[in-house]
Amino acid sequence: MLVTGRTGRLGALIGVVTALALAVTACDDKAAPGHSQLNGSGSAASASAAPGASTASSSDAAATDGGGGAPQASGSANPGGKPGATKTTQAPPPGNTFAGRLPKFGAPPAPVRINFPESGAGAAYYSRIPTDQPVAFLTIDDGWVKRPEALELLRESGVKVTLFLTINAIRDNPDYFKQLRDAGADIEAHTLTHPNLKGKSYDFQKREICGSADQLAGLYGQRPKLFRPPFGDKDSTTLKVARDCGLQAGFFWKETVDKGIVRYQEGHSVQKGDIILMHFRDRFVDDFIAALQAISDAGLTPALLTDYMPAT
Repeated sequence: MLVTGRTGRLGALIGVVTALALAVTACDDKAAPGHSQLNGSGSAASASAAPGASTASSSDAAATDGGGGAPQASGSANPGGKPGATKTTQAPPPGNTFAGRLPKFGAPPAPVRINFPESGAGAAYYSRIPTDQPVAFLTIDDGWVKRPEALELLRESGVKVTLFLTINAIRDNPDYFKQLRDAGADIEAHTLTHPNLKGKSYDFQKREICGSADQLAGLYGQRPKLFRPPFGDKDSTTLKVARDCGLQAGFFWKETVDKGIVRYQEGHSVQKGDIILMHFRDRFVDDFIAALQAISDAGLTPALLTDYMPAT
């Protein structure tokens, strides 16, 4: 009788353990698909949002404002050191990718060329072109980050821009800028290595400025006529060297654009003749559209700097 009782209790205990094991297995089987689906839906949401949003807000890890900031190699798998972050490496299909975001402009007025000041031993220098025509000038510096959307933006907007390119920034992919040139961009000089030129010797500045113009001529078949000193810093030697290197004029700016935000030196809108500065950065799409929107809001039209320089 005792044995039978113990056997019964042992059998009941085994039954309870078996039932618990089956219950745990059933819970695991139900939980696993749910967990997998949760991770999958999160990744899919990010991926599905990328075509509409990654070009507009791909990364906040852009170079600092000023001249060029920290160089960033194009196509990096981890920009800004963010785990899992990737750069876009495939160009968007041609068409109307940004049609809903780009402001519309009519044709710019026939340009009226300016006259350079007669005095001075160096190249002319401007942050605003002295013109009464309703135009502004979008300029893009350096070339470290080569977003594929830039070509589509130039094609769809029909806007002509000035590129001040640094040789060190473009040497890994000079053909990228050939496409932009063919889409209406004008390529101009921005030194070999992007140093601060102010206070440097004549020979140092000549190597940087003349060397940049010479190499750009070799790469793109036309020698630059215009120049921007890195960070906008220059002295009388800089302007003398620029003139001696065959460059007509140097340029500063009145507005800057970074992370889709336009910052003004004077007032709260773009003025006639203003030169606007942006860079080849991760947020290129946002910056380009923000600059064009600011020009449009001011009732102006984008124009090309070289069209307003004196004929040579």
